[in-house]
This record gives sequence, structure tokens and C-alpha cells, in this order.
Amino acid sequence: MYRNALEFIKKWYRKENRKPLIIRGARQVGKSYLVREFARRESLSLVEVNFEKNPEVADLFGKQSIKRTCEFLEIQYKVRIEPQKTLLFLDEIQAAPQVIPVLRYFYEERPELCLVTAGSLLEFVLKDHSFSMPVGRLEYMHLGPMTFEEFLEANGEAGAKKFIGEFHLKDPMPLPLHQRLMDQIRIYCVTGGMPEAVKAFLHSSWEGCEAAKSNILSTYADDFSKYRHRIPDVRLRKVFQKIPRLVGEKLKYVNIDPLERAKDLNLALDLLCMARVGYRIYHSAANGVPLGAEINEKFFKLLFLDIGLACSVCGLNLLDFERAEDVNLVNQGRMAEQLVGQHLLYDLPLYQAPELYYWARAKNTAAAAIDYMISKGPQVIPVEVKSGKSGSLKSLHLFLKEKRLSLGIRFNSEPPTVLKAKDFTLISLPFYFVGQWRRLYEEHLDGSSPK
Repeated sequence: MYRNALEFIKKWYRKENRKPLIIRGARQVGKSYLVREFARRESLSLVEVNFEKNPEVADLFGKQSIKRTCEFLEIQYKVRIEPQKTLLFLDEIQAAPQVIPVLRYFYEERPELCLVTAGSLLEFVLKDHSFSMPVGRLEYMHLGPMTFEEFLEANGEAGAKKFIGEFHLKDPMPLPLHQRLMDQIRIYCVTGGMPEAVKAFLHSSWEGCEAAKSNILSTYADDFSKYRHRIPDVRLRKVFQKIPRLVGEKLKYVNIDPLERAKDLNLALDLLCMARVGYRIYHSAANGVPLGAEINEKFFKLLFLDIGLACSVCGLNLLDFERAEDVNLVNQGRMAEQLVGQHLLYDLPLYQAPELYYWARAKNTAAAAIDYMISKGPQVIPVEVKSGKSGSLKSLHLFLKEKRLSLGIRFNSEPPTVLKAKDFTLISLPFYFVGQWRRLYEEHLDGSSPK
């Protein structure tokens, strides 16, 4: 299955001053597959070291001589490591944190060697490490689940993907095509973007897809035993199961468990966020960019790793989305916020850590909230996830007026439109354009959209 991240790795590979690449992301998002697929496409010999399966191999990595390390690896794996023909892949590197400082010497002594590492629980190591990080001698790539457009291509809908990528706001949207794309969105909401689940859906059945998602969720739960010295398993499982049910709400720990201390639940949530199965979407004052400069860490919403997994946790299936017609009506709109949120979260360049924000204001009885805040260059852009027919935009009006802005974006189940009011413009996009918002936003600013 094609992933857009392959293009990022290709550009990294062709750099003159290439540094070792560390791929960061949750378990099962496809990090290992991505490296193997890249090696296959570039006709590189792959030498794969998995430190979880073979922790003893870490002893072969010494700071004294990278040349000797490569010789040891050649003996261990019975291969030749040739700089222009070999990709050395160090997988699950969090299981051998002592190897991370050694990466700097690969860069300094063997910069011509193609070296990629990956880790699914790497954030734990990087937070608590006692070694000296090779600052300036590493590159990072952050990988999330498959996007909707990647799913389309995998599902044999390359033509639909091409249409989405070439659509202009001034173009008419044929209703049958809109309905077809919304049908695909509903399928994606249930399969999600975890490669194993998508593969099971494509080659097996819905039952196979559900089984794959169940296995992924069980894998995460099994990982909780690794945190036992920090947080009790039971508490981690409790928070893990609650995150998908609380998407879109400002978090109150009492909604997770009224009998647990907020401090204890917060620590459990910290670990799950470090494992990247959950994300805090912090409140930002949103007076300008960067949005992260004005966050209030006391107020945040939650986002789960993947919408397909979230549906499984919440007991939702394709029938729930088909009966609702409007995706925003499923599970009180939480799944629509999850769908849009996980795409916006990873919409940044892959070398940047994922981040996303929201805005809220409470003054007397006039409360207002914007689902998500994003930015393009110096411009702050409010994003609402609303029902096409009944969604209120009062909060958007208030925000734009208060911040003296003139443009917002809405995602819903209706065909695309550009709505112009007296003092603001609303770009209203169907959910299937969530990966194209930057292009369409720039197109509108360039003046090529309808006046």
C-alpha cells in the first residue's frame, strides 16, 4: 500500500548531507512496512535489526569504531553492508536506548551509509534518557495512520483520489460523485487508517477488519504491562477505553472515573500520549502564530490515534454511519471530530511533531468554542466540524469578530461551497477534502474561487 511518507524518505535519501533518520509513531502505523517498501522500490539490500526480538545485537554497536560495528553486523547477518547499495534498518530502537548515542558516529564516520531507525515507544526513552543525545546529527519523521486519500488508493479508487487532488473551488461537484466519496468516507471511518486493518478489509472481509482492529487494541493493552512500575494496568486500561468516548469534549477527569484522583488519571493519560495512542488538543488563545505559544495546559480536549480503532472501542460499525447519513450525527459528532482531527494533527511537514489546538471562551452565559485551530503562514484559521444542515456557526462568528479575522473553514457532509457574508468568508468543505484544505485555502486567497 502506498504511503505519502515514501516521498519524504526518498527526498531524505537523496540529500547530500544525509543524517540517520528516526521514524517516530505509535505501534502498528506502518513504520517497518514503510522502510521495507522504500528499500524494495529503491532496489536496496535491506539489513534489518529488531532490538525487541534480538536485544543482544545491541552489544555489537560500539562508539569506538563504526567500521568494526558494520563488520560485526555483516558476520551476524551474513550480508555485505555496502554504502550505496544497503539500507541498515534498526527497528524498535527504544528497546536498546544505548544505541541511540552511537548514531552520531554513523553520521560522522559513515555518512554515505543509509541508516533508518524506528521506535514505537521512543518517547519514553527520550523523556527519561540519561545519555547524551546526538543533537544536530539526526533527522526525525513523524508517522500517523493512513490518510483517507491513501485509503482511497489502496481501495482501488485512484481515480477518486486524483479527482480530490485536482478539484478547484470554482468547479461544480456532481452529486453522484459527492455521494460516492461520502460512501468512501463512511467506509474509512470504520476501517480507519491502521495498515493492518485496511489490508484485512481489502483482502478479507469486514469481519477480518474488525478482528485486525481488535488485535491492534489488544497489542496496545498488552503494552500496558511495560508501564506497570509507573501506573497500574487497570487505570491505564480505563483511560485508554475512555479516550474515544470523550473526543471533542473539554476533559474533566470526573468523566473518566469520579472515584479516581485527577492527578493519578493525568499520569496515566501522560503515558498514553507518550505512546501516541492519545493526544491532548490544548486550548490556545489564538491571537497569532505559533498557536502553541499561547496554550493553557489546564484546558484540553482528547483525540484518539485512529478513527477505526475509536469506532471499535465505541462499538460502532458501518450500519451506524449509513443510518445517520450525516457523518456528524454519529456518536454525537465525536467521530466526525476524530476524523478531521487526526488528519489535521498530522497535516504538518513530517519532520515536525504533530500538534493541534482548539479555542474556547466563556463569558457570563455566552460560551463559545471552535473545534480546531490551525494556521497557514502567519494566518490563524478557525475550523468547525458541523452538520451541513443544522450546524450553528455562532461561535465562529464570535471568534472571527473578536480576533478581527475574515475567514473560517467548516467540514461537513455537504458538497463544497464558498459562503460570503458581510464581514467574513466561510470555506465549507465535505469531509473527503480534509487532506486538501491547504491547497483549497491558498486557491481561495489567490482569487481563483467564485466571488
